Amino acid sequence: MQRRTFLRASVLGASTVAFTGSLWHSALAAPAQNATGPYGSLLAADANGIQLPSGFTSQVVARSTQAVPGTSYIWHSAPDGGACFADGSGWIYVSNSEVNPGGGASAIRFDSGGSVVSASSILSGTRQNCAGGATPWNTWLSCEEVSLGFVYETYPFGGTAVQRPAMGRFKHEAAAADPVRQVIYLTEDETNGRFYRFIPTTWGNLSSGTLQVLVAGSATSGSFTWANVPDPDGSPTATRSQVSGSKSFNGGEGCHYADDTVWFTTKGDNRVWQINLLNNTYELAYDDSLVSPGTAPLTGVDNITGSTFGDLYVAEDGGNMEICLITPDDKISVFLRINGQSSSEITGPAFNPAGNRLYFSSQRGTTGSSSGGITYCVSGPFRT
Repeated sequence: MQRRTFLRASVLGASTVAFTGSLWHSALAAPAQNATGPYGSLLAADANGIQLPSGFTSQVVARSTQAVPGTSYIWHSAPDGGACFADGSGWIYVSNSEVNPGGGASAIRFDSGGSVVSASSILSGTRQNCAGGATPWNTWLSCEEVSLGFVYETYPFGGTAVQRPAMGRFKHEAAAADPVRQVIYLTEDETNGRFYRFIPTTWGNLSSGTLQVLVAGSATSGSFTWANVPDPDGSPTATRSQVSGSKSFNGGEGCHYADDTVWFTTKGDNRVWQINLLNNTYELAYDDSLVSPGTAPLTGVDNITGSTFGDLYVAEDGGNMEICLITPDDKISVFLRINGQSSSEITGPAFNPAGNRLYFSSQRGTTGSSSGGITYCVSGPFRT
């Protein structure tokens, strides 16, 4: 793999403010390799069964089928993808429900001290809402992970959710907004899924636009182009089968944009892909079969987010129930581990605007059932 130079930073949530921290760079080698994490080794599990580095603490925010503490709102089952939005001096955390039928998404509003203010539904009556993504105009894109699934644009600050068929009908997973190129990137959870971008006719309005697919060779690095998808409705021909030469990805999952780069994960081969948008090239940021020394820490790759410092946080679906950290100098380590929940998966990692709280869920908790989901918050001295 050629060495390259790039900057990593993060645009968190969908507020009108870009929450970017230190922009720093060096000549780096990919994919990521094992190293001691920036926060040191994990301590023994806390009262919530979570192992964390020194200085970090966890708390339970909500439990599926139970009222969110301090409210009468019943938290949804199977919490999945999530994001944070700045709300004055506080913030809102949104979370999907990967239930079919039923689905939907909920929101919890926090004050400046991190205490719950209120909770509510922002989407209902949909199917298997897995991941999604935040937009710069403060909406949450909730994606249906079903055949011919839709993207729904939801309104955490109030408003009725809207179906966005122009963004394509396929087995949607995650979305990531790129305010520079004014596009939305989309992943597809199929063994031969594709990586897409949607170009709205008008930035900020997702009612119409052009769906494109990434076209590249079969190698794990190289150059790419974009091609229009002729029929975004995916019928009678699936969107992934409409463009000759479009690149196949094995089980697209999480997606994250920052600083002219978009990262996304593929669960079928335990990889994190890096798309370099300034020079239209792609490469591997992580591959579990290429890690040394020792055993690869990250398997079952799933949701992904970034910190204000530029660290990537990748959640596991299975594996050792860990969130792993990939640093800007391509080192990977375990940030946290949840014990006693091997029949679950970690979902929805997202930082609050200040970057000192990380929200995420265990989709099936200790029970292994969708009704056993637990949403957590970890606080501590995150690098900013």
